Amino acid sequence: MSAADSQCETYVVPAGVLGLTGPVAKPAPGTLPLRGDLAHIALAGVHLAAHYVIPQNRIVGANGADVMENTRDDSPVLNHFAAGTPIEVLDVSGDWVWGCLGPDGPSGYMKADSLAD
Repeated sequence: MSAADSQCETYVVPAGVLGLTGPVAKPAPGTLPLRGDLAHIALAGVHLAAHYVIPQNRIVGANGADVMENTRDDSPVLNHFAAGTPIEVLDVSGDWVWGCLGPDGPSGYMKADSLAD
């Protein structure tokens, strides 16, 4: 078990029928770990997404990580996670990861090489 595994929460798929009963306001970018195509498993039953993801626990590397709005190098930086911060990775695409500090956010895209091995 790595240090990352021991510092992040464990999430389970909610029991029962998952459904929404009315409209839900879309959160601002960089807040909740919610996109149109996927969301953090803890948001199931509260926010609608095509897929819900149980996160992978990781640690931010020695130089910290800029948390960006999208996967472009000129994307606005929404936040910065300090070195050693435990994060939850929800999606990996090429040189980028999409993750968060937890189901309440903040969330965003980070360069994969900004995470510790």
